[in-house]
Amino acid sequence: MKKLLLVLIISVLVLSVVGAQGAQEKVSDEDYSLVLKMSHVFAPNEQLTKSLTLVVDNVAKRTNGAIEIQQYPQGQLATYKDGVEQVARGAKFISVEDPSYLGDYVADFNALVGPMLYKSFDEYEYMIQTDLVKGMLKELEDKHRIKVLALDYIFGFRNFKTNKVITTPSDLNGMKIRTPGSQLFIDTINAMGANATPLPFGETLSAVSQGVVDGLEGTMDAYGSNGSAEVAKNMALTRHFLGTCGIYINADLWNEIPANYQTIIQEEFTKGAAQMISEISNNYAKTQSMLEAKGNQFNEVDYPAFVKTVAPVYENMKGVTPGILAKLQAELAKMN
Repeated sequence: MKKLLLVLIISVLVLSVVGAQGAQEKVSDEDYSLVLKMSHVFAPNEQLTKSLTLVVDNVAKRTNGAIEIQQYPQGQLATYKDGVEQVARGAKFISVEDPSYLGDYVADFNALVGPMLYKSFDEYEYMIQTDLVKGMLKELEDKHRIKVLALDYIFGFRNFKTNKVITTPSDLNGMKIRTPGSQLFIDTINAMGANATPLPFGETLSAVSQGVVDGLEGTMDAYGSNGSAEVAKNMALTRHFLGTCGIYINADLWNEIPANYQTIIQEEFTKGAAQMISEISNNYAKTQSMLEAKGNQFNEVDYPAFVKTVAPVYENMKGVTPGILAKLQAELAKMN
């Protein structure tokens, strides 16, 4: 009888301790706090960094400091493929990258941002709202635990920046062009006739000025703000990629955030994308005029000729849904 009583007493004590621990672990929204590190390669004076600074500040204000997002520009922390991997592994980390890096997880993202596909920002904005893309996002989250908070931090169409006038693909023959490390970028630049040379951006300007590479590619915003206009005086308006970044966070980490804070974070990243698109659109002509006044030149290209060169890029994409390009083009046809 005494043994039975002793067992009952011990059981009650154990349950009390467990219950107390459970009560301690349940944190109210008022007590919740989270610090997230957010990394990308853009310079402090580029529009993406400026727009994300507004997002960071607004999230902190609206959550009374409960959600702190620390922004690390210019590749201070993991970027490109490594940054997305941090998210997939569950780190308290926000990756800001081209959607092609999601192609390592769901291959169709490579086609979504493939070369020469879009002719306007509106076409891309329309595309990412389609059921086709929503299905891609669901697969990414369900299978790989990567939640996308935005896909449309658009910073403009990417063009070649060199010291040589480029008008046709043949003009690129033998030229080494710096690219990001995305396989999609490498395949596209090679298909156009150049030799793609992946380099960290921190090494790029010196590489161009020293002749290690013959140029780079990027947007008007970057041309006017990251120093590339000083080492590459001519921009060929190939518009071969729509430059855009997505905002990625681990899905399990996201689900742990109180719902009211989730709403604030999502709203601010959505507003930040719209603000960025507005700034990029409004400043394009102004930036070009400013650069022309400094001696930089701009030229149109044989666009259909460049379109033909990238057909093999889509044909050789690994793991994509059969006919994905045709499906994307069919969606755009609905808009137009």
